[in-house]
Amino acid sequence: MLARVWSSSLIGIEAIKVGVEVDVSGGLPGIVIVGLPDTAVQESRERVKAALRNSGLAFPMRRIVINLTPADLRKEGPSFDLPISIGILAASDQINPQLLGDFLFLGEVSLDGALRPVTGVLPIAAAAKQMGFVGLVVPYKNAKEAAVVKGLSVYGFESLSEVSHFLNDPDAVQPFQEEDKANEVQPLHHLDLKDVKGQAHARRALEIAAAGGHNLIFVGPPGSGKTMLARRLPGILPPLEFNEALEVTEIHSVAGLLRNQGQLLRQRPFRSPHHSASGPALVGGGSYPKPGEISLAHRGVLFLDELTEFKRDVLEFLRQPLEDGFVSISRARQSVTFPAQFTLVASTNPCPCGYYADPIQACTCSPRQRETYWAKLSGPLMDRIDLQVAVNRLKPEEITRQSKGEESAPIRERVRAARHLATQRFEAESNLHSNAQMNSQQLRQWCQLNDATRQLLETAISRLGLSARATDRILKVARTIADLANSSSLEAPHVAEAIQYRTIDRMQ
Repeated sequence: MLARVWSSSLIGIEAIKVGVEVDVSGGLPGIVIVGLPDTAVQESRERVKAALRNSGLAFPMRRIVINLTPADLRKEGPSFDLPISIGILAASDQINPQLLGDFLFLGEVSLDGALRPVTGVLPIAAAAKQMGFVGLVVPYKNAKEAAVVKGLSVYGFESLSEVSHFLNDPDAVQPFQEEDKANEVQPLHHLDLKDVKGQAHARRALEIAAAGGHNLIFVGPPGSGKTMLARRLPGILPPLEFNEALEVTEIHSVAGLLRNQGQLLRQRPFRSPHHSASGPALVGGGSYPKPGEISLAHRGVLFLDELTEFKRDVLEFLRQPLEDGFVSISRARQSVTFPAQFTLVASTNPCPCGYYADPIQACTCSPRQRETYWAKLSGPLMDRIDLQVAVNRLKPEEITRQSKGEESAPIRERVRAARHLATQRFEAESNLHSNAQMNSQQLRQWCQLNDATRQLLETAISRLGLSARATDRILKVARTIADLANSSSLEAPHVAEAIQYRTIDRMQ
């Protein structure tokens, strides 16, 4: 007898519908799985056989052929254990096949018949709703995550026998019910800028970066507060909107970081990989590509501490995502695309010893050493960093001062107001969310210069040797500064301040 069960597979964060066809017929007992299964799917034969027997269900001692469609799509992972088990039960007349077409099944089975959670349930649940399925059957520990998608009946079960009882008597089981937390305001756990003493120039740059989504690098000697400042950027960013939160949560679900969680991520992610991280760890990879650090930082912050300690070829991986907002990973088996719209924040010393241009401690590096040190950062990469800020060490009276700096809350409100202005400006642009994302055409439209401002910018280009890309970055930063000042036009003070944030251009 033939039975068909529906499941799903992920390509990147995109869910693809997979049909699990099971045919039980005469012949020598055995199981054959076709349809490009990987090793984990092939091993499901033994897991399913033991799980059915240990659940008090019969395993048919006949020839069983399992076809996973579409046949040209590579199937990976243990999530097909449950649909394969249900297909065998339906093909051997142990369950009622009437509901199989209305539900999508997903889950790993243990040898004792217990259901184990799998990764990537949230994007699959969202896709199941779009595909028109009535419900989704998953392990109980995945039910909270799947229930984030409204309008889809989610059924969570602890064992294979519970699923078989549900299919034979669906009225006896109610869909999983979870308190609606989609709009719940989650408390902020970010570090507060009030703890930062002095550094008014760096604090201002941090506010501009938050308001416009600009990439930022802090350059200064050890102990000047570069890392302390960078780690407080998430605290002045506005919470994620619903669509942003769903997208970020789906990425973390695919990466396996959402088990036992039942609500959307409302706080913007902050990722800080070690400088020994490889290129695939940063951008994603593997035989079946998974998201890397830059995708996990989507809609949030990627912090690279001690930027010059990263390998140059690893840093070059950042160039395309910084420009395009996504990363494409090609492998022999498949190609996937992950979103990667993040704010890059980096910190570095000005030289190998760390004290170049420091007024307190003399630098011991030769010009050649400093040149080699900065050669680790390519010109095209630095052009993509909008704000280049020098952070000096605090003066003794600033260190001993007991007064606190401005708290993050009022800064966050100014950032929210500036982003609201940008949102209204880009209302007709569906893929534009911040000033940092403007292209050349949008720059001409929204960053028009008067004679005084144009002359100021031309002088800066000539003296600093700025590239066309660096000039565009200055205009984008100036547009954000104008938004923070609630100004509809770019004025000379806005452009002049934006030029000040090209520290590295002035050092070279």
